Amino acid sequence: MSDEVEWWEYDDLAELAAAVAGDIGFIIESAIDARGAAVIALAGGKTPIPIYEALSSAKLDWKRVTIIPGDERIVPLGDPLSNVTALAKFFLPKGARVMPIVPNAIADYKAAGRSADALMQDLHWPLDLCLLGVGSDGHTASIFPGPDFDEAIAGPKECRALGVMPHPMPDDAPVPRVTLSLAAITTARALVIACTGTEKRTVIENAIKQGRSSPYPIGRALAGTELPVDIHWARA
Repeated sequence: MSDEVEWWEYDDLAELAAAVAGDIGFIIESAIDARGAAVIALAGGKTPIPIYEALSSAKLDWKRVTIIPGDERIVPLGDPLSNVTALAKFFLPKGARVMPIVPNAIADYKAAGRSADALMQDLHWPLDLCLLGVGSDGHTASIFPGPDFDEAIAGPKECRALGVMPHPMPDDAPVPRVTLSLAAITTARALVIACTGTEKRTVIENAIKQGRSSPYPIGRALAGTELPVDIHWARA
C-alpha cells in the first residue's frame, strides 16, 4: 500500500477543480518533457466536469496528449451516458487524441472488454496519470461488486481493460461497462482521486483503514499502489 496518502480539502467544487486541473496540467507537461507525449486516463461522471472545463483552457501541447476514459459504459458513441463523448467535447477541439475504448455498443460485454484491452496494448504504459472518482458504494472506475469483481481486482497484470457487469446495476446508468483493471490503475505514474461529500470521504477513510482486506474497490486500489496518492476533496 502507498505509504503516503495526502488529503487536499477545498471549500467547494470550483476550488477543487482549479487545483486538480493545475496538477493534471503539470503532470502532462512533465510527461511531454520526459517522453515527448502524455497518456492519461480520466474519470467519467458529473463530478469531474468542472475539472475538465478548467483543464481544457490550459495552454498545453495538446497534440502530444492521448486521453482515454478510465471506464466506459457500453453504449453508442454520442450517447449521453458515454464517458468518451463527454471527454471529446472538451479536449478534441484542443487537438488532443481522445480515444474511445468501446467503439461499438456490442451485446457481449466480455467481448467489448477484450476489444478494449487489445486497443490498450498500442498505448504507452504505464499511464502518466489515472484520475479516479469514487462512488458512495466504494466503486472506482467501473470496478463494482458483481460477477467480474475478482477478475478486475486480481486478473493478469498484462490485462489493461475488461468488460464488467455491475451487480446491482447502478440506477443512473443501468448498462454493462468496460473498465481499466486494477493493475492498469495502480501502475500509473500518478494516481489522483477527486470526490465530494462527507459520505464518500467516510468510505475512503474506512477503505484506507481496511487495507488489502477492504471490500471496497477504492480500498483495493489504494492498497495496490506504492506511489503517493493525492485525494482532492470538497464538502459539496
